[in-house]
Amino acid sequence: MSQHIHHDIVIIGAGAAGLTLALELANEHNVAILTKGDIAEGSTLYAQGGVAAVLSEKDTVDSHVQDTIVAGAELGDQEAIRFTVEHSKESIDWLIDQGVPFTRYGDDDSYHLTKEGGHSHRRIIHAADATGLAISETLVKNALAHENIHFYPDRVAVDLITTQKLGLSGENRVIGLYALNQSSEEVEVFHAQRVALATGGSSKVYLYTSNPDTASGDGIAMAWRAGCRVGNMEFNQFHPTCLYDAKAKTFLISEAVRGEGGRLLLPDGTRFMFNFDERGELAPRDIVARAIDHEMKRLGVKHVLLDISHKDPEFIKEHFPTIYKRCLSFGHDMTKGPIPVVPAAHYTCGGVVVDQFGATDVKDLYAIGETSYTGLHGANRLASNSLLECIVYARSAAQQILSDNALRDSYQIPDWDASKVTNSDEDVVITHNWHELRRFMWDYVGIVRTNKRLLRAKHRVDLLLSEIDEFYSNYRVTADLLELRNLAVVADLIIQSAMARKESRGLHFTLDYPEKLKQSEPTILKPRIRSSELANQAAFERKA
Repeated sequence: MSQHIHHDIVIIGAGAAGLTLALELANEHNVAILTKGDIAEGSTLYAQGGVAAVLSEKDTVDSHVQDTIVAGAELGDQEAIRFTVEHSKESIDWLIDQGVPFTRYGDDDSYHLTKEGGHSHRRIIHAADATGLAISETLVKNALAHENIHFYPDRVAVDLITTQKLGLSGENRVIGLYALNQSSEEVEVFHAQRVALATGGSSKVYLYTSNPDTASGDGIAMAWRAGCRVGNMEFNQFHPTCLYDAKAKTFLISEAVRGEGGRLLLPDGTRFMFNFDERGELAPRDIVARAIDHEMKRLGVKHVLLDISHKDPEFIKEHFPTIYKRCLSFGHDMTKGPIPVVPAAHYTCGGVVVDQFGATDVKDLYAIGETSYTGLHGANRLASNSLLECIVYARSAAQQILSDNALRDSYQIPDWDASKVTNSDEDVVITHNWHELRRFMWDYVGIVRTNKRLLRAKHRVDLLLSEIDEFYSNYRVTADLLELRNLAVVADLIIQSAMARKESRGLHFTLDYPEKLKQSEPTILKPRIRSSELANQAAFERKA
């Protein structure tokens, strides 16, 4: 028999978006936060640069809006962009009120603002070079202190439970979810009036990524299976500069290093970015990543170099203490010479289609942060707009939830049925499929694409989806199986979206359609839920 757990709100994910939503709702609602591992683990923890916001008298909302439109290759939703930017200052004020220790600088002890690629002004407020860590630690501390916020670590969400999946008539709405308790190895049932997906992006679908292991696209895949549309999944941002070192895996070197004068060099010491864009190292990330990829392939080298050693050593240590110490631990002293860097998958610009309040196509289901597609990023995310989006939309979702006093029906949710499945003795299948998926996504659906590469990827992902579905139906679920299942769904969505776009725009660059169309629209995919999946709970989750 499954354990049944009841809360008003269940939030999956404890990054900036999930924690903000929880803190905004907790005075009125009983809130549960589910995390895969430690309660502080997530992409927010690793964000270095900062939060973009209009905070200087020299800056304007219109300027920030325009920079975002340009960086997004004119594919962003202008209403969403303006809405986000207009709420940027109040979001920073909220973070300051929460106690986030942003860096102060100068004789007047004002908040220090830095400049990053694609921005026309200094508007990045930060906490040294570990802004995400500062935000995460502050919000986690506040959430732990609130009596109405309850953390459930070591839970991997299996799937959302909706009225439609249970075969009930009426508007499709979410009423809870199944989650694997990794400690007990049992699947629990969480009942909720509302569910929020704050699970981050899906960059783990690629072989090389700057993201933590949790970024397996769980929220996007679950929302898709629940009947939600997804948008712009072809736009996957590759961060241009991750440390190239076998021991470091893919440690991210912040955009701010280039913002403060860092230069990209070929192995012989030659600068090359001005050959690709008049903005040089401060061009948007897609341009910088493609330029590095081009030079690496042209020269047959494994990395390029990033050099800020012409700056005063104390300036480097003061502005980038975390990066400096981490690089030094791997034998790279950025005060004395260049460090080796390569691009890596970094951010999912698309996601679950939501409105201004983070609401999805399924009643009472919200998606916030990197999981969502708000229209803010268009074809490419402007640096440091991601954390801003988390705060703005989490607070907007909270306002709508708090203003909605309509009574919700209560439903009987079936126990998780594991009576007809067995323990797997073929985990090698999961391992093999895992590596195959991430390798062909990197090779065929990476920084530069072609029709043939995408077609090959589509053939392979179709086979994998079939194999994974068979495996899922017959064996007990594990965290690795659930992540693989979600990654395969997300990979398929990325491939479908990439095949649908017959142009090169922003983060989607294809050799078969190298030009940008004069007019273009977002890529929106709508799921087709098979009638067999709606019959009953056994068909929904398990073969009867």
